[in-house]
Amino acid sequence: MTKNVAFVAVAGIPSIKPRDPLASILIDALKAANLRLKFGDVLVVAQKIVSKAENRYVSLSNVEPSRRAHDYAKLTGKDPRLVELVLSESTDVIRAAPNVLIVAHRLGFVVANAGIDQSNIEQMDNSERVLLLPENPDAAAASLKVALDAAFGVACGVIINDSFGRPWRNGVTGVALGAAGIPSLVDMVGSPDLFGRKLQMTEIAVADEIAAGASLLMGQAAEGLPAVLVRGLSLTAPERSAAALVRDPAKDLFR
Repeated sequence: MTKNVAFVAVAGIPSIKPRDPLASILIDALKAANLRLKFGDVLVVAQKIVSKAENRYVSLSNVEPSRRAHDYAKLTGKDPRLVELVLSESTDVIRAAPNVLIVAHRLGFVVANAGIDQSNIEQMDNSERVLLLPENPDAAAASLKVALDAAFGVACGVIINDSFGRPWRNGVTGVALGAAGIPSLVDMVGSPDLFGRKLQMTEIAVADEIAAGASLLMGQAAEGLPAVLVRGLSLTAPERSAAALVRDPAKDLFR
């Protein structure tokens, strides 16, 4: 049996500004590209345009660093104002070293700099703006799904993705920050392998795998393709949000 899955970048999405109607913009771009959603399709949306629409900008010129931020800034060589924002978005500092600040984000992700971004951000009047992660990525994905389902008369999935590094591996890869309408994590424990042996530990990070595939089209620099349509997946497991992908700290052997 042959399986085919298609990843198609959605062209024509303009630069997103604070309070823009992101769902309407995505719907218009899909229709203009003759990409009408079908049942089972998944739309992967870059975290950055979600954050921009939510106006998650902060101007470093308005940030007053704490003593703790100054201490970590001295250790890492980072701007103390940026460090202050990282700390404000985090619950714990996991690792700090020259040019490295790994934290536990308030949403549970373990990520460099709390996911705060300085690339591909429009600057205004030398404000030194940075962009925080979306306030609630799962809720944002669910909201987009409602609008997309209504516009196309389907039941689709939505993933909000970002690029994270990983322990013991070089480079970044796409991961799902938020998800709706898909089984983000599939538990295969007890299922038989090819030879009938029951799997003991296997869980599949489905949303992360989809996000990583979409990131190949989105790119990491100036590609300007913040949405990717994924078609051809067969996702039959129960729906689970991206929060299911966050490992319980008590079981996290990397900390």
